[in-house]
Amino acid sequence: MRAIVLSFLLLLSSVKAAEEVVAQKPEVVPKNQTQLQFTFAPVVKKVAPAVVNIYAARVVEATQVNPFFQDPIFRHFFGEGAPGRGGRVQSSLGSGVIIHPSGIVVTNYHVIKAAKEIKVVLHDGREMPAEVVVLDKRTDLVALKLKTTDKNLPYLKLRDADQLKVGDIVLAFGNPFGFGHTVTSGIVSGLARSKLGVEDFRSFIQTDAAINPGNSGGPLVTLDGRLVGINTAIFSNTGGSIGISFAVPSNLVAPVLASVGRGDKRVIRPWIGARVQSITPEMIDSLGLKKAKGVLVRKVFGKSSAEAAEIVQGDIILEVNGHEIMGESSFKFRMATLQVGKVATFTLLRNGKSEDVKVTLVAPPDIADNRRVGVAGRNPLTGAMITGLSPAVAEDYAIPYEDGGVVIYKIRNGSLARLNGLLPGDVITKINGKTIKTVDEVLRYLSRSRDGWKIEYRRGDQVQSLFVQTW
Repeated sequence: MRAIVLSFLLLLSSVKAAEEVVAQKPEVVPKNQTQLQFTFAPVVKKVAPAVVNIYAARVVEATQVNPFFQDPIFRHFFGEGAPGRGGRVQSSLGSGVIIHPSGIVVTNYHVIKAAKEIKVVLHDGREMPAEVVVLDKRTDLVALKLKTTDKNLPYLKLRDADQLKVGDIVLAFGNPFGFGHTVTSGIVSGLARSKLGVEDFRSFIQTDAAINPGNSGGPLVTLDGRLVGINTAIFSNTGGSIGISFAVPSNLVAPVLASVGRGDKRVIRPWIGARVQSITPEMIDSLGLKKAKGVLVRKVFGKSSAEAAEIVQGDIILEVNGHEIMGESSFKFRMATLQVGKVATFTLLRNGKSEDVKVTLVAPPDIADNRRVGVAGRNPLTGAMITGLSPAVAEDYAIPYEDGGVVIYKIRNGSLARLNGLLPGDVITKINGKTIKTVDEVLRYLSRSRDGWKIEYRRGDQVQSLFVQTW
């Protein structure tokens, strides 16, 4: 009985002491996880002023236009204002975060896609228009500039997402379902997630923090109140959060901010002039590896940075700036975090020996003949706009670069090219057995055919064929 009473008294004294400590300790932003006690309020107080709500308005086609109204005779009498040609305004909402005191906001591209008007509401209730200053579809990120004279807005600093570990506590801020200034908490559930079907630099942060429609573009922060990711996608069969959410890591936000500083309209990623591929388990023994890691250099293009660094076909790239490369997607992500004009250290495996080489990072070059030509006449490509394939064009369309070739960069709706199943980004490689290298060759071979056309084109890493008879 004495032991029980003693234990109870010790418990009471411990509770009383704890109450005194809590009562006396001021609320401050915790320096580490061990200082966090019962509440995220200090972190929220620091972060919330930099979180914004975004409202975008876009015009969408209201109805399907009857082919009768497209007839030239009808349009001659009734003009372009024919029935069915109007549109309706569609609104979308999302979130964003201020990352520079002058009013630079980062959000998801899909939040403001095709928007005619963008309005941003700050945490203090101020509403102001915004304009797009940097667009990066490949990472689903965009930078907005607030139209304000206030140059001292609250903002968040970026934290290197490479420092994250599975199990770290994170907070997600946003505007879910229009409920502004909402915050949820969770942990980092996984890193370098790739199989999401979202853009092509697949290295997302997975978290179980509740993220719902309207959270897109909002910040994911660590307990020191720094930005570590931009909430982008959820995995759900209900449309709401089921505890599987994904964020674009801050490593990809940094190039967007750098592009703003340079005055670029889009993110220009470095090009080294080499094609690589992941190493499969079947290749391990022949390459002298213990496990499938790194990427194999398949080809080095002439007059490129890779050639200047004496990288050759057959080399294995193991690391970039000390970061281990696990495969092609890992290599693409790491390259996407780097900036043009810098020098990167590549760790190579060559003939069983490891060595470091310095690679200068340059912008993807264009070609001399970069005309954009519309295909006319009656042929399978009518309605397509074509241009010569260059590293710069390949980067824009996220397609593999090869020497020569012609790429479709735009297709008019309802055109023969569209009806034949062609898409922007398709690379025309052959017409009736003739290898295509230039725009002029495409136009020449299309006009000469009398019996029909066999068009070979590359979509991604696959070669496809199109057969069309003359009519």
